[in-house]
Amino acid sequence: MMQRRNETMSNSPEDLRLAASGPRQVTLYTRPGCHLCDEAKSAIAPLLQEFSAELREVNIDANPVLKERYGWDIPVFFIGQRKAAKHRVDLEQFRRQLEGAS
Repeated sequence: MMQRRNETMSNSPEDLRLAASGPRQVTLYTRPGCHLCDEAKSAIAPLLQEFSAELREVNIDANPVLKERYGWDIPVFFIGQRKAAKHRVDLEQFRRQLEGAS
């Protein structure tokens, strides 16, 4: 049986960019005024520096596909192409995910 693509993925420019992300590229799906997003971003900042990872913030309100997909279910972090965290970040787990990224 053929593996089905994640049902929430599409051929939108953002999904294609995410699919092409490298292992040290961290994507944060957020929106202006999201205090949980700001807290999570501050918490992972030392890890991003330690692993020389690049953070890309994406405002879901600027993209109807992402706004529909994530709604109030933010922050969402991806490391490369893999979802790493949603809502709150477990720093030890995030560290292991960055270490495992190759």
